[in-house]
Amino acid sequence: MDALHRRATLLGAVGTALGVAGPVMLWRGRSGRKEIRTELAAQKITFPERGLPAELACYAGRRVETGPDAHAYAEFIKGNLAHATGGRTYAEITAELHAAGGDDEKLSELRQTAFMGQTLRASLMSAYQAWHLTTLVTGLGAALTGLGVALVATADSLAPRSPNRS
Repeated sequence: MDALHRRATLLGAVGTALGVAGPVMLWRGRSGRKEIRTELAAQKITFPERGLPAELACYAGRRVETGPDAHAYAEFIKGNLAHATGGRTYAEITAELHAAGGDDEKLSELRQTAFMGQTLRASLMSAYQAWHLTTLVTGLGAALTGLGVALVATADSLAPRSPNRS
């Protein structure tokens, strides 16, 4: 087997592997995106009709069903949480509660509010990040599919032709 034939064989094998991996990634990216949509829709989160900050007004009355929607709602929670806690975090409120001896009912309730708000926000931000990952996986799948096809075609053009082969 000469060097050109070995190269063509290697290119064909790599191209075939990429040609198989690419569609799998496309499928996984699309199914991941569908799963995110399904999970977000199941939560039945809807932006309020009124009272949204100007930058979120376009979401009024809309359900949270996509990664960008989840991000926008997380920002909505962030604003509400900052207002409710005076800009303090769960950790800061906990420190205040401990400094007060741990018996301050108002701080305890505020700490619970901060915990719930930050947890909900983190969950929505996770959905947003997962949305971006599905975009990346789908894009890479398309690129690998194209590269695989190109490598197989290149390998085919480099392969030595026998006299009986056109």
